[in-house]
Amino acid sequence: MESCLCLLLLCALSVVPASGEDMKNNDGIALVSFLRSIIPGLPTRDEPFIINQNFEINSLREPGHPDVLSITEQSKEKAVSQDTNGTRGPVVLTKGGRIKGTTVDKAYVFYGIPYADPPVGPNRWKPPRPVTPWSGVYDASFPRAACMQACRGPITEECPRIVSEDCLYLNIFVPLIVDFSSPLRSPLPVMVWIHGGDFIAGSASKPLYDGRFISNFTRTVVVNMEYRLGAFGFLVSGKDPRTPPAGNYGILDQQSALLWVQQNIAVFGGDPNKVTIFGESAGAQSVSLHLMMESSRPLFKQAVLQSLPFSIPLKTRHEALKLARDFAKHTNCSVSDIVCLLSLTPQAVLAAQMKTSSKMVNPFRFLEIFETWGPYIDGELIKEQSVSAFQRGHWQKEKPVLLGTTSEEGVMFVFGFFNKPVSVLESTVYITAIFKQHSLQILHQYLPLYRAADLRDMLAQIITDYVFLCPSRRSARAGTALGSKVWMYVFDHVVSDHRVWSGLTFCYHRACHGAELPFLFDSASVANFTLLQPEKVLSSQMLCYWGSFAHTSDPSTRVQQTTFCQEQVLPAWPRYSDTSGWLVMNLTVGSHAQVGTRNRICDFWDKLGIY
Repeated sequence: MESCLCLLLLCALSVVPASGEDMKNNDGIALVSFLRSIIPGLPTRDEPFIINQNFEINSLREPGHPDVLSITEQSKEKAVSQDTNGTRGPVVLTKGGRIKGTTVDKAYVFYGIPYADPPVGPNRWKPPRPVTPWSGVYDASFPRAACMQACRGPITEECPRIVSEDCLYLNIFVPLIVDFSSPLRSPLPVMVWIHGGDFIAGSASKPLYDGRFISNFTRTVVVNMEYRLGAFGFLVSGKDPRTPPAGNYGILDQQSALLWVQQNIAVFGGDPNKVTIFGESAGAQSVSLHLMMESSRPLFKQAVLQSLPFSIPLKTRHEALKLARDFAKHTNCSVSDIVCLLSLTPQAVLAAQMKTSSKMVNPFRFLEIFETWGPYIDGELIKEQSVSAFQRGHWQKEKPVLLGTTSEEGVMFVFGFFNKPVSVLESTVYITAIFKQHSLQILHQYLPLYRAADLRDMLAQIITDYVFLCPSRRSARAGTALGSKVWMYVFDHVVSDHRVWSGLTFCYHRACHGAELPFLFDSASVANFTLLQPEKVLSSQMLCYWGSFAHTSDPSTRVQQTTFCQEQVLPAWPRYSDTSGWLVMNLTVGSHAQVGTRNRICDFWDKLGIY
């Protein structure tokens, strides 16, 4: 068996490009043809993937058609008037003007507040501009359009109903304890949520992220932001693509929203000096970038990173420019012809984005399909990969960090990519294509543990360990060695209800990517399952931990002078350090601190040194 495996590895390595960029080896052997010759039915990616924050990954087959609002239509929706139709709700005075929210169960809500001017017309592919003040009262009683995106296949019904280029808005949730008629004696901590979605999908107004419950339960002001996605947020364009922020507009949008929070959150009862930014998946990746960016330093105090895909690399400038050139080919424009690019309709930009995505994907580097569009290393705003920055201490180490993963992050990605069983031969070829000279060591670690004919579970565990868990552990240990305050967790709960929010049958009873979100936001009913009583306790515990972290910078500290979480049984969550035995919090029914269950395998990945 081992000699056959070595022979297979040598054969595969002989055709896998060392750089990973070319589709042929030095002898001109096409890798696609080679793999097809030995693996009948090898999956191809003629169409891009969408990783949707409703926890789905799907090959795009059936078109989704969310309504696209024009700037004129969106402006009409702003409904600035003197009386806002007489609806009940608090009114606040921001630097942009007066805003009237709405009163709902558990919270006051201010929907669709503009934090920057619309990035449309000549302002497409430019950094966000400060919002233009308005007269009258702005109606913040309903959400505005999500940023431009498209969904196909089963996730179509979960797409935002309306999308627009005019999308730089945020939603604010304020607990009912705030009295807008009198000054708040003690301002509340602020929690700013950055949604995920692979930088091509998602929305601040997704029901899954309804912030009213977490706001009321934790006594915090919760802010959800929209930011430009896909080509709208990350295309490197214009006559001088070397301009530092070019192409990272989505990250600049986030930064602009954080600045708006600093300037305005006090009138909503929030404390600008106690801002926690938190996000999941691409949202966590965004949080990591703000921890690395010096210009974001004054905009928040601490951070929570949920399921950060550390080992999926940001693009280099060369890669970002190549993507831009491929995009431009589908628009009949040149990437340097900004006038032509600005003349494109939003639908044309989105269509070219999706066609470009399909060209960037190949079946040998399937980790890279998860981030065709997204931030790139521009040398000024973003200077290096997140994983290297955290290991080298090139981040804001003085800020407390709460960092964690789910126990089966890779299941959704692998089973979403491979819809048929994967044999030893197939898995070996894929692992070789990705890890090249390290493949034999990796197979030696994992193959003996998986005896089934279908090795998708093995591939999923490799993704969990390599992309999420182990680089997070290494980054946390590097941070603690430099004096950082870090707390680590693993969400390891298996949902009892037979229904599951992912829509993917293989995620039944598994702690898949994003599985913690319905517990954190108390949105299980939206996710189409019902929490049993022990699971409700877990949800409350998580809210207590996150809320305590927002209030005190320590998830285990009881908050003085408030009643939230006083009745909860809250197991102690020690800081992640060698003095505590490197304990992590296992978030499940019966949450408890424990030694990491995969320390041995993470030691292996650390020594391999490839993330």
